[in-house]
Amino acid sequence: MDRTTNTPVVFLREVVGTRGVAIWIGAAEASAIGFALQGEEPPRPMTHDLLAAAIRAHGGGVDRVAVVAMRNGTYFAEVRLRREDGEATVLDARPSDAIALALRTGADIVAATSLLTEEGGAAPESPEPLTAEELREPLRRLGPEDFGRFVP
Repeated sequence: MDRTTNTPVVFLREVVGTRGVAIWIGAAEASAIGFALQGEEPPRPMTHDLLAAAIRAHGGGVDRVAVVAMRNGTYFAEVRLRREDGEATVLDARPSDAIALALRTGADIVAATSLLTEEGGAAPESPEPLTAEELREPLRRLGPEDFGRFVP
């Protein structure tokens, strides 16, 4: 969890090396990833379980998922599906959904090397908590105009 925003974060790290990428994700996807990492099965299939079952039911499999790009602050991923006849299909996906699917199907998870950074390989350090006086000072400087126009 990002302690500043209270948002779940997935850290993908190199198998060999220290670089990685941090991807902020939604609570539902974090729950789906957490279930898979802990080997837990929910009482009813989650969306990612349903997708994995549908792929298997049609004789396919997930080869790998790849986090391939970041544009305008948003990460993009691809899911590579393979049919029984060997034909492959690549689907656009959100990284969190792709990771949740990969964990359910045993597929490899990779990321473009251009996305890897030294900072992305470890959880960010949480900032030092502010003292009560450090919190009070900015509040003392606030005026009514800082709150916008209030109309009851």
